Parts: sequence; C-alpha cells; structure tokens
Amino acid sequence: MRILTQEPVIREEQNWLTILKNAISDPKLLLKALNLPEDDFEQSIAARKLFSLRVPQPFIDKIEKGNPQDPLFLQVMCSDLEFVQAEGFSKDPLEEQEDKNVVPNILHKYHNRLLFMVKGGCAVNCRYCFRRHFPYEDNKGTKQNWQKALQYIVERPEIEEVIFSGGDPLMAKDHELEWLIKHLENIPHLKRLRIHSRLPVVIPQRITDAFCRLLSQTRLQKILVTHVNHANEIDADFAHAMAKLKDCGVVLLNQSVLLKNVNDDALILKTLSDRLFSVGILPYYLHLLDKVEGATHFYLNDAQALKIYKELQRISSGYLVPKLAREIGGEPNKTLYSS
Repeated sequence: MRILTQEPVIREEQNWLTILKNAISDPKLLLKALNLPEDDFEQSIAARKLFSLRVPQPFIDKIEKGNPQDPLFLQVMCSDLEFVQAEGFSKDPLEEQEDKNVVPNILHKYHNRLLFMVKGGCAVNCRYCFRRHFPYEDNKGTKQNWQKALQYIVERPEIEEVIFSGGDPLMAKDHELEWLIKHLENIPHLKRLRIHSRLPVVIPQRITDAFCRLLSQTRLQKILVTHVNHANEIDADFAHAMAKLKDCGVVLLNQSVLLKNVNDDALILKTLSDRLFSVGILPYYLHLLDKVEGATHFYLNDAQALKIYKELQRISSGYLVPKLAREIGGEPNKTLYSS
C-alpha cells in the first residue's frame, strides 16, 4: 500500500504577505540582485531619504539584469534627479490634502463618487507617485476611521460609487476587505465598487481565492483598475490572477502614466495595450504625469504627449487607445486631451 504524504499547505494570504515582508528596501540590495554596479548609483542611493524604496521579488524578476535603462527598473529605483526642484512641481499637485480630505480616509473630489483610502502603504514605491508626500499618518487604515468614513457615505445619497484607493487598498487583508465591503453593501444608494491597485502586477499572489469569492458574492458592481505602465510587467502569473478575477465577474481596466524614458513611445504603448487586452484588460486612462516634487525626470510636456498619442491612435484599434487625461487640482473631473 502506497502511503500518501501531504506537504504543509501554505495559506494564500500567508504567501503574499511573506512576499511583501521580504520586499527589498535597500537600494544596494536591489542593485546587487540586478547585477548593477553600486558605484554608478552613489548619488541615486542618497535619494532614498526623500522617499523610501520598496520592491517585491515578483517585480524584480521581471527586470532585465545588468540593464540600468530597463523601464521597470527606472520606475522603482531611487534617482539623484529626485533632488531637482522645478517650478510648478509641489508636494500636493492635485490639491488633495486640504479641503478634499474631508474626514479620515475619504477624498471627496467628484460629485457621484469618492475615494476611500483603505490603506496608506504600498507593495512598491513608484518613484513618480503623486502621493509620495501625502499625510498618511492622518488617514490610518483602522476600523475606527473606516466607521467615520462609512457614516460620511451614508449621509450622502448622491454617492453611487466608492473607489478603494490608498496607498494601495489591496494591502488590506482579505478579512478586512470583507468587513468593509459588507458594510458598503448595506448602504442602499451605492451601486459600484471600484478598486485601484498596483499590487496584482507586483505581487500577483495577492489575488487569492478568498478575495475572489468575496467579490463574486457582493451585490455591488465591481471594477478593478490595474496600474501597468509597460508590457514587460505582464507575465503568466499576472495573467492567471486576472483570469481568476474575470471568472468572478470583475470588470478589468488599466490606467497608465506617461513616463519619460519608460513608455514615451507610441509603439511601446501599443504593445502595452495589446498585451493588456490579451489578458482580458481594457486600456482606460493614459495619465499625464502629476507634477509632484521629486518626479521632474519623468515629465513630458503636453506637446510631446500629444505627438505620441496621435501616433498611438494612428497605429492602434480605437478600443485599445486609452483616454489621454490630466487631473487638475480643484477641477470636478479629469481633463481629457484629443489629438
């Protein structure tokens, strides 16, 4: 008789949390992992003090070793150019930190929808992040703050859609998200739940079976907006995670940021849209960079952006061309550009 042995089952949540815990936060270790000489990045390493570095292993695995110009590496490695001060760049480019942050964890910027800041942390610290200076310490992801945020939504019947934001909302554990979603379901005027997250692309294991079950059971229409900027970020693990979400009725969209030396080319953007669509995701927005202090080296002016966008329209199917948009602080909606 053959004796069957069963290896210890590692819970999915423990799996992604372990990957998160082991993310690299030291620029020197990141350079070592990618076979890049530390001496070439002495000034860049110092920029870590402006905005901490954090990169999980699944994302590191997608970066070409030995290539200091890899488009994924440029998104996550601190740079000496972050010390550059430029006119028009500020710590709060979208003017969110004063009158829009109405109660803890809520940013109410639009008429029929609002942003619910579920968690302040992220699995990866993107160097172009427009909230790299946001006061997350005043918007901690606690149930006490969430209760206040929920009450704010209850009192405003014009709110049809809640947008989970952050930080990254999927930094919350599944049981925390379940608590939140169950409470949102009890608010009768809510129709939709939208989740904006970069976690599925940097740690695809975050899309657990438990999370998928939670989404499949909610009465709310559900949308996940991934944040993918380059086709090289899309691999088999990410595709599998998206298939799981698709199977439980989640609408999948993507928004990208137009970044100098990362994706500032029509063919690169077309390849991204094609790859996204191949895994069931529809391109949604192509954002112009928000002028946040520390990200001047990613900036393209409007004329440069429109030239790229016009060429993208020429070579792409219309439904695979994302809307070119800029968010202007104080405006009630995004500003769309056309060629």
